[in-house]
Amino acid sequence: MKAGFLEKLIERLGRIGPEEVQNYFLRLAQEKGFLETVFNAIQEGIIVTDSEGRITYLNDAACNLFGIDASDSIGKRLDERVRGLDWESLTQSGGPVSRDMEIFYPANRFINFYIVPLTIEHRESVAGIANSRQPESTTPATGATEQAGHAMILRDITESRRTEQQAIESERLNALTLLAAGVAHEIGNPLNSLNIHLQLMERQARKFDGAARAELQESIDVARSEVIRLDSIVTQFLRAIRPTRPQLRPENINTIVREAVRFFGSEIQDRDIVVEQELRSDLPLIQLDRDQMKQAFYNVIKNSVEAMKRRGILRIRTDMDDSHVFINFVDTGGGMSAENLSRVFEPYFTTKPSGTGLGLLIVRRIVREHGGELCIESSEGKGLALTIRLPYIDRRVRMLEAGDSQKE
Repeated sequence: MKAGFLEKLIERLGRIGPEEVQNYFLRLAQEKGFLETVFNAIQEGIIVTDSEGRITYLNDAACNLFGIDASDSIGKRLDERVRGLDWESLTQSGGPVSRDMEIFYPANRFINFYIVPLTIEHRESVAGIANSRQPESTTPATGATEQAGHAMILRDITESRRTEQQAIESERLNALTLLAAGVAHEIGNPLNSLNIHLQLMERQARKFDGAARAELQESIDVARSEVIRLDSIVTQFLRAIRPTRPQLRPENINTIVREAVRFFGSEIQDRDIVVEQELRSDLPLIQLDRDQMKQAFYNVIKNSVEAMKRRGILRIRTDMDDSHVFINFVDTGGGMSAENLSRVFEPYFTTKPSGTGLGLLIVRRIVREHGGELCIESSEGKGLALTIRLPYIDRRVRMLEAGDSQKE
């Protein structure tokens, strides 16, 4: 194998005259610039540290992944620039390590870290320097090696990880649907039996006269209303869990938002909560299922109201870009920790003592069935922001004008 420029330079160190030093420094700078250009063109992040974990090099991709600046990071410890990184566990093995981890800034992503120790081989003598009497063909002797640092390759595996998570969530939701259907069936049969017996009791009550008949009829009416209420709860639960095809019609999203807020009017008033609505007036009509979307807004507003103490503020804003309508809900509640935020879509996961852990799962299912996206941002103690993006244009391709073509 041909020796590289650096190896040739080392071999000739003892014979370089003063007039050649500047030329060699310029050549080294060119080599360094070329390598940096190559590394910055690589999509994977690359970080090099010294033996103490201080950053000696990082490429543009690594800066973008962690939202850090290269000039401010050189010489700093990696675990200081990337908070939450357990440097000791990543490097204690002494050999190559591959680990997956989740980052939350500047965006929520999953990253694969592949870390390799870097070693330096000490030279006991260099031709032309340590022993100038040796012939020019003398091969550099080598001695012991020591660890000089670590090289890291960072690969964004967000898409594959989320695809895997979606498959798991789909299986969980299917199991939940089967369970719900079974429970509803078991509850439905006793409810039907109760309703039949209430009808029989009502017939018997007609044989009574006066106050006895009125009192018995009142009890029957109360029992029947409770049976109807239970039946309604089961029906709504099944409607929420079962994947149903949306019945799409052109709807005004602002109208649905106002109706959802009015539904919680008394609770909002009791808690002395202020609801600020900034609804853009020129939004286009969107093809959506009114009942399903209203249910999604119910769940979001309910979570925000319950998360806030008295005199909280809920801000609801609608806006649009060239293809989507945005509905943004921001509350001043207690927010969520990073750990809890990563689990909000798990079935039955809840931070509330009496919560079911299904609310946001249902919201995301409804939004996805409308071709939309759901984004949640939160910090513990600083409230929560939830944004729903719904498409209003079915854009498959974009035709370019003749003037947009490449000019010769």
